[in-house]
Amino acid sequence: MVMGKYWSMPASLAYVGILVFVLAGSLWLEVVLRTHVFRRWPRLFLVMVVVVWPFLAWDAYAIANGHWYFDTDMITGIYLPGNIPLDELLFFLVIPLASILTLEAVRSVKGWPVGDGSER
Repeated sequence: MVMGKYWSMPASLAYVGILVFVLAGSLWLEVVLRTHVFRRWPRLFLVMVVVVWPFLAWDAYAIANGHWYFDTDMITGIYLPGNIPLDELLFFLVIPLASILTLEAVRSVKGWPVGDGSER
């Protein structure tokens, strides 16, 4: 059990709990600052594919060769092919999404072009 001063949660949800906080810190940017990240879902999907697959392959290789492991007390215990924890897949989805939302929020506030061609 992971204990805070006013809360507690099962240790197996620690990794997922961190990802929930990351999402909470960035999803609101889509609505409040109108970043339009989800409106451009084909682009988001392509970015996620480019990011997720190579890192999952790398993780699978590292796990299989004993270079990388996960504390089984701190993950959900659900595994994907390659012995990759579901939590790790969620990490590779959540962190890039939060990064994109943050970049687009800064772009929205500052009026900075990122070079995506939408200024034409």
